Amino acid sequence: MKCLQAGWLALGLSLAPIRASAQISLYTVVDLALRNSASVRMAQANVVRAAAGLAEAKDAYIPSFQFGVEPGYSYGFPLGQPSIFNFQSQSLLFSFSQPYYIRSARAALQAAQYNLQDSREQVVLDSALHYIELDKTVKEINALEQEKQFADKLVSIEQDRVIAGVDNRSEVLRAELVAAQVDLKEIHLRQAARLLREQLSHLTGLPADSFVTESGSIPAPPDLRSAENLLRAVVTNNPGLLAASANAKSKAYLAFGDERQNYRPQFALGAEYSRFAKFNNYQEYYSHFQHNNFGIAVQITIPLFDASRRSKAKGSEADATHARAQADQDRDAAQEQVLQLQGSLEELAAQRRVAQLQAELAEEQLNAISTQLQSANGSANGPALTPKDEQKAHIEERERYEDVLDADFSVIRTELSLLRSIGAVEDWAKTGPQK
Repeated sequence: MKCLQAGWLALGLSLAPIRASAQISLYTVVDLALRNSASVRMAQANVVRAAAGLAEAKDAYIPSFQFGVEPGYSYGFPLGQPSIFNFQSQSLLFSFSQPYYIRSARAALQAAQYNLQDSREQVVLDSALHYIELDKTVKEINALEQEKQFADKLVSIEQDRVIAGVDNRSEVLRAELVAAQVDLKEIHLRQAARLLREQLSHLTGLPADSFVTESGSIPAPPDLRSAENLLRAVVTNNPGLLAASANAKSKAYLAFGDERQNYRPQFALGAEYSRFAKFNNYQEYYSHFQHNNFGIAVQITIPLFDASRRSKAKGSEADATHARAQADQDRDAAQEQVLQLQGSLEELAAQRRVAQLQAELAEEQLNAISTQLQSANGSANGPALTPKDEQKAHIEERERYEDVLDADFSVIRTELSLLRSIGAVEDWAKTGPQK
């Protein structure tokens, strides 16, 4: 038995590194985040509650049935109803207010559904940005590790040149400063990667150390710099704005219903059956006593004056006005944000182009230096190149590569924020990996 347990333990230990190093796609992270998100679960609960509120408003027209038992004994003249048991039924027949309450509840359900979609969009945006930033950070750490090797080699070269009397001590200090700056940036990025893994763990429920990104699983975002209908799309597709509009409509219908509670009749239907008992001696005090009794009636209520209803109607109207103003304010803010993001996207795309050209130039310079060193400084007109120049070129090339990674992330973060504004970031995350 112990041998069997040892075998299973060895198998588990052998599979543990494989499981820990398995890559996780962006689609998987987004799907798990949506399943695990507390905000999404709360939004789903709000949808269920709003659906129940709509059903409650409609059910006012459905007769209710109640069964009651009131057995008791009386001495002398009967003081209460001599029923052994009774059935009662009540329902609303007609009300000027109830149709508006139903419309209000239906609009509230739509608002809850849009809020659920908005919560999903935010969870997708957060998980996607954390995933993409982690992927970028890991690439930067790998580049920094290479840059660190070049920086250490540069320090060693400078120390040798100082000993040989070619350079002074300040050149060694400059090389050591470059190496120290690389160490500082690597420490910062490793802490950032640790935090991003922890955030992804909270979003998905997976262990933090299990996140190994897969760059190819990140879909390519659409080019939104020249999109002409973004302002229209943000009004028609943004789930947050649609929720605010539906909420304003719900408040307006509720105000209409409360206002029509005054001075308008309401019709209700009631019915009751009771089984009377003999042990209360009702038959001695009432003629024509019988056991089975049934009654049905239409109740008509006309509110002539009710100060509390009038005050409630005023409060409901104020809530509706506030909701309409809030929806207008949210719409204007969203449109301004889209314009700002679209303008920033053009600038960030230009910055990315500059970073890409600088990276290509640094790579070309590195290739040229390496070629000249391999050909024993074949250019007779230019200054002689040394291994020191090659290490500096390597460091410059890695720095420019890291700048490209940062510029790419800034662009995609802005593009995803724009997609979030038009309610399309979840569709983007499910389009599949980029080709």
